[in-house]
Amino acid sequence: MLMPPSQKKAPGGRRAQHKGAFDEALDEPRRRVRDALATFIVNASTRELETTLQARGPLLAQALGATNDFFSEHAQLMPSWRRYQGVVWIHLDPGSLSPAQRRQIMVPSALYELNSGDDFIADYRLKMNVGLSPLGSLARFWKPHLTSLLAQGPKNVTIVNFLPQEHAASLDFASLSKSHRVVHVHFVASDESRAVGHDAKAVKGVVARRIVTDGLSALDEMTWRDWHVRRVGSDVVVTAPARDHPCPERPPS
Repeated sequence: MLMPPSQKKAPGGRRAQHKGAFDEALDEPRRRVRDALATFIVNASTRELETTLQARGPLLAQALGATNDFFSEHAQLMPSWRRYQGVVWIHLDPGSLSPAQRRQIMVPSALYELNSGDDFIADYRLKMNVGLSPLGSLARFWKPHLTSLLAQGPKNVTIVNFLPQEHAASLDFASLSKSHRVVHVHFVASDESRAVGHDAKAVKGVVARRIVTDGLSALDEMTWRDWHVRRVGSDVVVTAPARDHPCPERPPS
């Protein structure tokens, strides 16, 4: 299951070495991104830093501190399911999933490109749609690496895509669908336009959790706070209510 990372992240962690599921396969391209980012940080103006890291003032200082910590050999790490703190992840509620279930969650990101929900990662602030010299667009840079990595995986695995366009651009789904069953999940408003905002993020986490715990078949006739789930061909469409209810910041216990 492909899930997006979140801009909101838990700070801190512990200084320890943990081998991630894709560390070996992605070591070389990760080093290239790391080198490009390090060169950028050293030479960029404040305005360039603000634009690329999408942060200002205290948030920029925090982002630079986390980035410099990442460059060290002893960066503070924590599992990605703890690191990501956005609305999608709050409603996914990965802390209550088993380790095996969390390992089904795959997260493409600008810095790591791919990690599982249980892989340890550092704090960082870098989006997939930015460019770094000499690599260019990070989504375009990562695309062949990530597509090849997933294509070489087990052929009997269904790939469920929850990615927004920014992160979906780092994959060639047309190529990937030749070797795997790919299911795209779409979130739309009641008029079939694209559904965005807090509510769409919340229901994304809820639907993703249902798939992890009960499988794709559990989506048949699924509803949540008047959002309705239906199959359309090989894809899944989640439709918002005509008048959205404000979703809680955290799912009810």
